Amino acid sequence: MIDRNAIAAARRQLAAQPDFLRTTPLMRVPGRSLGVGCGEVWLKLEHLQVGGSFKARGMLYRLLANPLPESGVIIASGGNAGIAVAAAARALGVRCEVFVPETSPEAKRARLRDLGAEVVVTGAAYAEAFAACVVRQQVTGALQAHAYDQPEVVAGAGTLALEMEEQAGRLPDSVLVSVGGGGLIGGVAAWVESRADVVALEPQRAPTLHSARAAGQPVDVEVGGVAADSLGARRIGAIGWEVSQRHVHDALLLPDDAIRAAQRWLWKELKLAVEPAAALGLAALQTGAYRPQPQETVALILCGANFDPGTLA
Repeated sequence: MIDRNAIAAARRQLAAQPDFLRTTPLMRVPGRSLGVGCGEVWLKLEHLQVGGSFKARGMLYRLLANPLPESGVIIASGGNAGIAVAAAARALGVRCEVFVPETSPEAKRARLRDLGAEVVVTGAAYAEAFAACVVRQQVTGALQAHAYDQPEVVAGAGTLALEMEEQAGRLPDSVLVSVGGGGLIGGVAAWVESRADVVALEPQRAPTLHSARAAGQPVDVEVGGVAADSLGARRIGAIGWEVSQRHVHDALLLPDDAIRAAQRWLWKELKLAVEPAAALGLAALQTGAYRPQPQETVALILCGANFDPGTLA
């Protein structure tokens, strides 16, 4: 069970490594400045976190909360979780092996190697890379880190929402959260509970939570599209699913062209260079997929920035 107590405990243990994680900025702007009819929009700039994504929080907590064997840590990842694990492993002085699918961008693979990780490229999608990673872990005995479906990973992600509430002195009226495997929304929703509306956002071509809600249980889906490297899980994680049933207000789908347009808008108008997965919140507002009330305060989580910035041209 991931709840506010678990997230507060994660925050305390993460404080044992004060030189690793960053307190990322909370940018607050009038809704009209984004072309949105609401009172205020909060942008949680988590793409400025160590490793370029929110994943650093949960991955460091996973390593701190478990014994680390000589063989180190191993993970399968579309890129961001692997980068976060590699950064945490380097900080703690342990080995790191990362399995990535063929869809992972070369920019992310290069970053992994720069951090000292051993990179294995295998499988057409995350699921195949994960299966190969499990086989390898059984041989090496390394600590297995999961990209989104372990208690430490989800609780660590939840510290982002705790931090946002501290920075603002309150919660917003609603929080729009990009969803892949459910680690981020699981952590955010577990902290927020019923104190604000939590809305899940997914690409139309990667509808893991949306499909689970329609079926009444997690199901496998085909994934693709502009955010597949970050939001490419084929099935919502068990923890994210459990939390979402209690605390997620709605799940919305967005087309790739709207996601890409919002990503470019963030760069052109605010000079925020983020990956497509981080642009779903703005896309939901600018397309009207999510329609806030006139005085509503809406929070968007810019969750990552591991991409080739040349694609913004």
